[in-house]
Amino acid sequence: MGFFSALLTLPVMGAPRLTHWLAHTLGEEAMRQYLDEGPVRAELLELQQRYDAGEINEDDYDRAEKALLERLSTLRELKAQLG
Repeated sequence: MGFFSALLTLPVMGAPRLTHWLAHTLGEEAMRQYLDEGPVRAELLELQQRYDAGEINEDDYDRAEKALLERLSTLRELKAQLG
């Protein structure tokens, strides 16, 4: 589509094109944030610090660590599948 035809159809097609672009952009950002390993790593670090400080016992630490490592593994698998 050329510039002039895009300009002529802007009053009619502008809103649908903007909506499509916005939905696509928001979807990409949501996926990027969902696949981000940073928050899971931060939780692992905080968990380790709480354990070292004696705030939680070993059983609670092991359970929480296992859950976080499973989340991290799942994120990595999803990233590999998506390319």
